[in-house]
Amino acid sequence: MWKVGMSEEVGKALHAVVERVNQAAARRPKTLPVVPPRLVAVSKTKPPDMVIEAYRKGHRNFGENYVNELVDKASNPQILESCPEIEWHFIGHLQKNNVNKLLGVPNLFMVETVDSAKLADKVNSSWQRLRAASTQKLKIMVQINTSGEESKHGLPPGETVNTVKHILSKCSALHFSGLMTIGRYGYDLADGPNPDFQALLSRRQEVCASLQLPLEDVELSMGMSTDFEHAIEVGSTNVRVGSTIFGNRDYPNTPSPERKSKVPTEEAAKKMERLTVTEQ
Repeated sequence: MWKVGMSEEVGKALHAVVERVNQAAARRPKTLPVVPPRLVAVSKTKPPDMVIEAYRKGHRNFGENYVNELVDKASNPQILESCPEIEWHFIGHLQKNNVNKLLGVPNLFMVETVDSAKLADKVNSSWQRLRAASTQKLKIMVQINTSGEESKHGLPPGETVNTVKHILSKCSALHFSGLMTIGRYGYDLADGPNPDFQALLSRRQEVCASLQLPLEDVELSMGMSTDFEHAIEVGSTNVRVGSTIFGNRDYPNTPSPERKSKVPTEEAAKKMERLTVTEQ
């Protein structure tokens, strides 16, 4: 239940995270493209009141993992009235049968999890049909499975260049914005730079060299609540932070069909990781 006292807590937490984002950006090597990092506040399972409060504090970019929850939240009358400039990011696994529903979301800013050429084609054709009166392209990122874990979605790293090339040449309604990864959960930085972040940096270099794209035009979405500062330091331009801003989440006892998708059943711990790792 939303309480008045939570308003101050959300504001303080958001301010603290913004400060940490700015400080991490200041520590970047000068050799990296000068792209201010974007903070996506992940409001999964949180009530509209908390989104509105963060918006009132000046925040504009918000992320959701599940299509149905994003549809409900983005269409909420209070949010529509109070947050006219909100920018929604979809950061969860997208199934083809949910594309049309997702693309109807008011103020949809970016889909960060396109993980195949076929999905890109579906998103492209649906966007052309649903937004026929508009010439605005839909911003998308290509999700890469840098850790190689079966519980993670995303392209194999070796397919990155061909998939981006396909989007650039065949998907005229889409704007390729960059690459995204989730990475392995719980990596210890005492062992050195996060290898998943390094892998995404390498994929960007490869894409830009092969397709003659400027580095600064290809964003990197990597980093969550536990590692967003390190991600920014090594080059992330888009971090997804939820629980550090809005507090821990309470999950329903029975996940929706979307939430059951591709969840390993043999081990309860892995199930919980699928529910939490993409959203922090």
